[in-house]
Amino acid sequence: MARLEIILALSVAVLFCGCGGAPSPTPRNSAQASSTPQTPPRLGNWQFTAASTVPGKPPITFAGSLGQAGAAVNGAFHVDGSDCFDRSTTIGLTSTVTGNSTTLTSAVMEGQVITFIGNFADTTFNGTYKINGGCAAGEQGSLTGVNISNIGKNLSGSFINSAQKTFNVVGEIAQSDSASSDGSFPITGTGSFDTPCFSAGTIQPGTFSAGSFILGESVALEVETSKSILTFIGTLSQSRSGAVIGNYTVSGGGCDDSGTAVLQVAGQWDY
Repeated sequence: MARLEIILALSVAVLFCGCGGAPSPTPRNSAQASSTPQTPPRLGNWQFTAASTVPGKPPITFAGSLGQAGAAVNGAFHVDGSDCFDRSTTIGLTSTVTGNSTTLTSAVMEGQVITFIGNFADTTFNGTYKINGGCAAGEQGSLTGVNISNIGKNLSGSFINSAQKTFNVVGEIAQSDSASSDGSFPITGTGSFDTPCFSAGTIQPGTFSAGSFILGESVALEVETSKSILTFIGTLSQSRSGAVIGNYTVSGGGCDDSGTAVLQVAGQWDY
């Protein structure tokens, strides 16, 4: 009888202890394990630079605007540096946020869909991109982005033609707070010049690619004077804060001219 009682006691002990030893700790609540919510991007003018992991593919850029539509962030961008996209074509992007990651997906363009996946930190973006379908199918790699603050207010700079003759400009310049439907931001302003051809001009607002605007790091100015039209197309220099380096032409009024120019907008483009 005593032997039977011992056997029964051992059986009960096995049932309570199980085969795996001590009970596992209670799992953490999934909400406790989740990552910090994604920081929303600063809206406005953006430029993204892509580095492909596909051999032989050059870097490409995506430039344009990010705006708010209800709770969603939408974009209007242009692709530069790729043989598979026409830079003049506006490509729409829509966003979704999952956990601590943001996904921006383009509309279909000639069978191609662009996807950005990564993290915004207010004025910067770090992540990856990929392209599915069409001419650029399979292209992918790393992606970085930067928000470019509004330009203005003091404009200055020098224009140098092929004969090394120089004239200068001083004036005021301003960028619209609202993007055009193509993702560019119109620019307005006035300028005074120290050339016999013209003394003053008005910077005419426009959209990509006519008139005066900024799109990513690309800056275009169209200045109407009493005699001529001065057109400047340049690129924001990240190594020289506030400097825009490019080329200009002057047409009309017997003042035809062309050359290079370096323009400065004091205290702008906060990176």
